[in-house]
Amino acid sequence: GAGVLPDTVDAALGGTVMFTTSLPPTQTPFISISWLTGTKNIIESDAGANRTDPEYEGRITLFISTGSLELRNLALSDTGEYSVDILPAASAVKAGSIILNIYVTVSSSDSVEFNSSVTLSCSADGASLTTFLWLNGSTEVTASDRVHLTDGGANLTITTVGRYDQGPFTCKVSNLVSSSISDPVQLSINYGPDGAILSISPLLDYYEEGSDMTLSCSADSRPAAQFKWLLNGKLLSFTGAQIQMMNMETSQSGNYSCQAFNSKTLRSTTSQPASISVLSKNICSFIHILHVFLSGNSTSVNITCDASGSIFTRKWLINEQELNPSENIVFYDQKRVLSFRVLKRKDSGKYVCEISNPISTQTTVYTLSVIYGPENVQISGPKEIQVKETLKLTCFSDSVPAANYTWIKNGTVLTQSSEYIKSMAGSSDSGQYICRASNEITKKTSEAAHTLLVTGIDFCS
Repeated sequence: GAGVLPDTVDAALGGTVMFTTSLPPTQTPFISISWLTGTKNIIESDAGANRTDPEYEGRITLFISTGSLELRNLALSDTGEYSVDILPAASAVKAGSIILNIYVTVSSSDSVEFNSSVTLSCSADGASLTTFLWLNGSTEVTASDRVHLTDGGANLTITTVGRYDQGPFTCKVSNLVSSSISDPVQLSINYGPDGAILSISPLLDYYEEGSDMTLSCSADSRPAAQFKWLLNGKLLSFTGAQIQMMNMETSQSGNYSCQAFNSKTLRSTTSQPASISVLSKNICSFIHILHVFLSGNSTSVNITCDASGSIFTRKWLINEQELNPSENIVFYDQKRVLSFRVLKRKDSGKYVCEISNPISTQTTVYTLSVIYGPENVQISGPKEIQVKETLKLTCFSDSVPAANYTWIKNGTVLTQSSEYIKSMAGSSDSGQYICRASNEITKKTSEAAHTLLVTGIDFCS
């Protein structure tokens, strides 16, 4: 380009271009104006008389005040260099040249993947046009089962379009003397949603009651998907790609999933469910047990450890050692119940039920006393003493709770105590003493006898 014209100008095939000079409008008519393309005259204006080449009749307008030229119904053959010579009334000739580039237009519309066909039309009017070439990127597009070229190649039709048919597509139009290529066109292919993915932040195995969590959902979709949320398969009121769960409660535990929906394709997809466990730190436990146990009567007993809150595991301990199943010990209902097949006195001890979840532990203690007896009643004390000595006999037995003792001699109750003591024994204290042990809960009694001889002369008897 040079002189009174810019370097280049672009225009669409079939459209209009204005070759605008840099000269200001003049009140005095130019002596002459001459427009050419190459060596071919387009129009000459001399003293108000215009001579137009027949090829340009009806396609041009000359603006005599500035020397600018409008060219319409552009064809590929219009590509090239244009020049102008303008002779003002009172100055030297003003000249200029410019390159005209004609570009091709391609039209397309939205389509739905797998459901739609798309047609690209290359606008290229003019008898001088000869060939059309379609390119996808840098690769030539050829006819196939899904690709059809019609109207001499001006129209490109793709049936059952997919998301990878987006292009960019360009159309190259050529004739014997020139060629032009369109601007690249990306097809708008609506697809999806595919691959809905639910993500959790922070991602934990368990969440403490009162904590916060964020759920996010994504899917491959055009246009962008809309999202709904489900808990255990039931629709929630939440919408959007992200939801914030604040101050969570245990009732919000369950399987969460998100559903992505495309308003163009009218398709939807649902993510894999994600399990969320909200646990309470407040575990309350308590033990149920029968308070009377009788050994020797094949008595069985169950100790039940109940609790409220989020419970994951139960563990039983006896005297600080973990209790394991045995021939006589059985666990039921995931260790909720500890059962003794036959209760024995050795089963007495301090039983601890430990209930826990990943964020809390609670223990409850129960002291088990197996009630039995009295058994193995024995009397300790001398078998022979001298008169005026102190007599002391002691009685004991195996019994839980501790037995009550009664001393009897010759059918007469002497005292109710584990010991029988008499100072200054006399010869009349000789004889057989019976200790009777009794258990107020088992209602059982058991006896032992002890023979005593008091020797010496008792002058006072």
